[in-house]
Amino acid sequence: MTTPAPETVTFSLLANGGPLIWPLLLLSVVGLVFVIERTLFLHKGQIRARDFLEGLKNNLRQGRLVEALTVCEEAPGPIPRLVKALLLHVKDGEARMRCAAEEAALLELPTLERRIGTIAAIAKLAPLLGLIGTVIGLLRAFLAMYHQGHYANADAFAGDIASALAATALGLIIAVLAHLGHHFLCGRLRAITHDMEWVAHAVIQFVCHELPAERLPSPDVQKTVDPS
Repeated sequence: MTTPAPETVTFSLLANGGPLIWPLLLLSVVGLVFVIERTLFLHKGQIRARDFLEGLKNNLRQGRLVEALTVCEEAPGPIPRLVKALLLHVKDGEARMRCAAEEAALLELPTLERRIGTIAAIAKLAPLLGLIGTVIGLLRAFLAMYHQGHYANADAFAGDIASALAATALGLIIAVLAHLGHHFLCGRLRAITHDMEWVAHAVIQFVCHELPAERLPSPDVQKTVDPS
């Protein structure tokens, strides 16, 4: 005598996942788009800071300020723009150059940090939405048990419990991935910020303490390259 095969249980996340599956999926798509966009943006904004600095010093040693500014305008990312703000004040002293660096950094940082806070918010919101879906699924299961009374069958509320667990699982998965994306982007942001600080300090030290005074541009040359 053969034992009958157990009935195969099929579960569709979209069909049986509960009412909050769609908001969770939408949240995951938004988070994925933001992580990819920020990764590409920060990748384009990161340059070889050491090579850029050496090329800049060579131009300044030969008194070619205009060429140095041209390199800053053609190079991508926040570091060249920060250095350009410094070079426009090479005759104004170290204090003015540092103020120019701080002003340029204040303009660049909001652009670099854009949407990273939203990714962190998605990582916090996804488990909460999953928990709400779990509560709704369990409530529906208990109502099904209540209406059937003493003759309650597990088949009547198993689907609601499955949808509750699916909402929790999906919310946790989204939260884990969003946390990983946020950690990765924060690391890239810290690397760019460190390069900005290092290059700015190196340029100020080189211009104010290492570059011979005769290599500094004359006021007329500086006026021609200063757009203001």
